Amino acid sequence: MSRTSTVERATKETSIRVELDLDGSGAASADTGLPFFDHMLQQLGTHAGLDLAVTAKGDLEVDGHHTVEDVGLALGQALREALGDKRGIRRFASITVPLDEAAVEVALDLSGRPFVLHEVDVPAETIGTYDTGLTEDFVHAFATAAEITLHVRLKAGRSPHHIVEAEFKALAKCLQDAVRVVGGEVPSTKGTL
Repeated sequence: MSRTSTVERATKETSIRVELDLDGSGAASADTGLPFFDHMLQQLGTHAGLDLAVTAKGDLEVDGHHTVEDVGLALGQALREALGDKRGIRRFASITVPLDEAAVEVALDLSGRPFVLHEVDVPAETIGTYDTGLTEDFVHAFATAAEITLHVRLKAGRSPHHIVEAEFKALAKCLQDAVRVVGGEVPSTKGTL
């Protein structure tokens, strides 16, 4: 069974294409017009072991919000579609990922129920053209569209770059673990997710 998805999302503010293969080799590319965000999306694909290609054109003359949020929505939809009926997946995962002085804890459940707890007090800063506050918007959009439960907590950190990168890497490692096929049944007493 192929666990792939291609999602295209077009609005008056953005035009986005996401290609996702859950059983890829970690080949990741991103071209959103926001170089630091591209780097984070590449981290996500690479460390999750997913093949991920993201292209986005957005109203960056306004700011990066629409682009980042809409990429989150498209990527979440792609994950939901690629998982199909979720038969055999591990479903749950959690990890704490350090990056120098920063450490971010992520726990997730591919539950079919969108919920986000995001406790990451990242210092407001612009990294290149990327506003660090957009990370929370991305996470909320992604988890909502993917219909997953996601908890993210900052354990330690000073550098906004390290905090954001640790968050993306922690999310990646959790996704890698949770989407693994470990059985043949839907992992739920209800029989559906």
